[in-house]
Amino acid sequence: MKEKDIKSIVKEKYGRIALQPEPGGCCGPVSDCCGVDYTIFSENYDNQQGYNKEADLGLGCGIPTEFAGIKPGHHVLDLGSGAGNDCFVARAIVGDSGQVTGLDFSDEMLSKARQNAEKLGCKNVEFVAGDIEEIPMESNRFDVVISNCVLNLVPHKQKAFAEIMRVLKPGGHFCVSDVVLKGELPDKLREDAEMYAGCVSGAMQMEDYLETITDAGFRDIQIHKQRSIEIPAEILKMYLNEVEMHDFRNNKIGLFSITVSAYKQV
Repeated sequence: MKEKDIKSIVKEKYGRIALQPEPGGCCGPVSDCCGVDYTIFSENYDNQQGYNKEADLGLGCGIPTEFAGIKPGHHVLDLGSGAGNDCFVARAIVGDSGQVTGLDFSDEMLSKARQNAEKLGCKNVEFVAGDIEEIPMESNRFDVVISNCVLNLVPHKQKAFAEIMRVLKPGGHFCVSDVVLKGELPDKLREDAEMYAGCVSGAMQMEDYLETITDAGFRDIQIHKQRSIEIPAEILKMYLNEVEMHDFRNNKIGLFSITVSAYKQV
């Protein structure tokens, strides 16, 4: 798919998710707009300080704030902040002396996040419209950049990591949770628009993902957590016949959630 098409699909899909009356992955617990519940990727936030259930739409694939080394007073940027889930967790860590900025390109998600912030009375959390490939922030601004199951949806990941490098302060770092592959997904899975907006088709090979981070100039790359994600049979059946399903399973093609961090040179 062309870059413009990919971004339009992702923006439209997540805009629809934001407008659902109940959280629950793709389009709510009872889905009639996409037929797939992508909460198979998400993790449980119940024990995270600052967690707000209304801001958790089940769209993540990890908890990047657990390993991000965020400290009181830090200025944190969350890329693809959605309804604000990770921003509110980060805000509990940075405290009143810190600042959290959420970036998203979905107007519906931004509206939902701002409503959640108002309900919580957060004075040092802001939500800004923008594209991850062209972050509308000045350089050397943030101590930490986080993201949760979003960068895999970005068409040009090299641009995304270059922008992360640019907006981080010298010595700053990022910590992101994302979906990566081991082995090749069948074309039918990779190319379908629904799967793209559900974290699967935009995923890179793990070694290519890590190489992209290295090529952007980051150092001290560390994978903090790696979790195998099994694509449910009902999803695979939407795209593969029985023979293809058998081949897919026997080839042991892997879909993984990883949480990785790396540092900008001082």
